[in-house]
Amino acid sequence: MRDAMAAGERAGDFPEDIVARRASAEQPRSSRSVRKRRRFSPWLLLILALAIAGGVYWVRFRPAPPPSGPAAPVAVPVTAEAAKSQDVPVRLAAIGSIQAANTVVVRSRVDGELQKVAFHEGQMVKEGDLLAQIDPRPFQAALDQAVAKKQQDTAQRANAQRDLVRYNQLGAYATGQQRDTQVALVDQLTAQIAGDEAAIENAQTQLSYTRITAPLSGRTGFRLVDQGNIVHASDQNGLVTIAQLQPIAGIFTLPERYLGQIQNAMKAGPVKVWALQQDAKTEVAQGTLALIDNSVDPTTGTIRGKAIFPNEDNKLWPGEFVNVRVQTGITKDATTIPATAVLHGQDDLYAYVVKPDNKVESRPLKTGYSTEEFYVVTDGIKPGETVVTGGQYRLTNGTLVAINKGDDGGQPPEQQATK
Repeated sequence: MRDAMAAGERAGDFPEDIVARRASAEQPRSSRSVRKRRRFSPWLLLILALAIAGGVYWVRFRPAPPPSGPAAPVAVPVTAEAAKSQDVPVRLAAIGSIQAANTVVVRSRVDGELQKVAFHEGQMVKEGDLLAQIDPRPFQAALDQAVAKKQQDTAQRANAQRDLVRYNQLGAYATGQQRDTQVALVDQLTAQIAGDEAAIENAQTQLSYTRITAPLSGRTGFRLVDQGNIVHASDQNGLVTIAQLQPIAGIFTLPERYLGQIQNAMKAGPVKVWALQQDAKTEVAQGTLALIDNSVDPTTGTIRGKAIFPNEDNKLWPGEFVNVRVQTGITKDATTIPATAVLHGQDDLYAYVVKPDNKVESRPLKTGYSTEEFYVVTDGIKPGETVVTGGQYRLTNGTLVAINKGDDGGQPPEQQATK
């Protein structure tokens, strides 16, 4: 604008014209400046208010300055238990099955009609109890016939004996041949009477077979023949099966390397055996070891054992699979730690031991018997020392720990024979 004004002046304009143009040029500029200042003043006030509020908030809620010096170490939370000193029964672990001490298939020993079934399926019977009755009439008739035959022969022998007496009284009037013949007749009738007695005993035996009784005490199974059927001595299925459940037997296998250990235990006295449920923790029955088989299975390298359980409560059942524990001895004052404390390293087993300053130390271990619950430590840890049982994955030598004591649960003392 100044250049335009200068150009107008240089063009030879009159002074009054120049003054008028300057006035008209200055007036619009002043009015625009005033409008501009009025338009931006509220925004400046708002910005100023926000800046003041932010300053107040920062002064009041600003974070505390970091502490000076090095940061304190953070303790790693772990669970731990103390090593114990206790007597540990040495128990070999095996898997076995239950079978009846005796099993009998009851069959008929004579032919005839089954008139009566005197038992219920699944019934507990005692030795001598009546199980079934076969029609006895044919056998009773045979017995009566044998008795009658004996009576007949007895009468004939009595008559022959009287004749022999008469021949002896005749003296010289009776020849020697007559006397010898009469003696032979008496002896013959005596032999017939002996045969009659045998026939009577046989008939009585056959008659007794019509009453079928329990040969042992046990539990009956399914009835195999219904009343009214004709049964034969040659039938293979029989009438019913009886299983003796009290006592009951348990058959199990163990590695052959434990043979000497078991033999020594049997020489010292009765060897205790426990039957456990499939969880290997719940005890079902306790019995004794009856025998070890007379040979080792060469294909599997195992030996078979048989245990007898009283089974008075019938908790064991034939065909049932059970976990078996055989106690072969007791380790006195053994040092034990929970199995969760034992870790597997590249070379050997180890565990983290908590020192008095709550820092951990990696300790190599030598162990003996072990179970799913605990290990017997022969070297590396002493009774009373605290071992870490949980949270070891965050530990190294010298790590500071915060101990949360674990539960002192029961530790079933048994040796895993499969290891």
